Amino acid sequence: MRRVAFKMKLKPGFLTEYKKRHDEIWPELALELSKAGITDYSIFYDEETHALFAVQKQSESSTADLLPQTEIVRKWWSFMAEMMEVNPDNSPVTSSLAEVFHQK
Repeated sequence: MRRVAFKMKLKPGFLTEYKKRHDEIWPELALELSKAGITDYSIFYDEETHALFAVQKQSESSTADLLPQTEIVRKWWSFMAEMMEVNPDNSPVTSSLAEVFHQK
């Protein structure tokens, strides 16, 4: 199992709606993430910078890199695009984060 962390950016004024949509995550999206080997997925919010910090565990055989090709992920991106900084294909602008410390 490996841990993966990345950051995204929420537009000001959208925190309540962003949280609501994630509280009501589509079951088919949750299933797709699970099938891709993603577990223990959390997103944190920094009020000062509007940064979203995401961390997830991926199985060694994870197919997370194929998720952008799935219809449900593309549909979710379109659903969320108004609230976030996104690329031309509506995927969130993300920056990978390197792990510098971990305590078990």
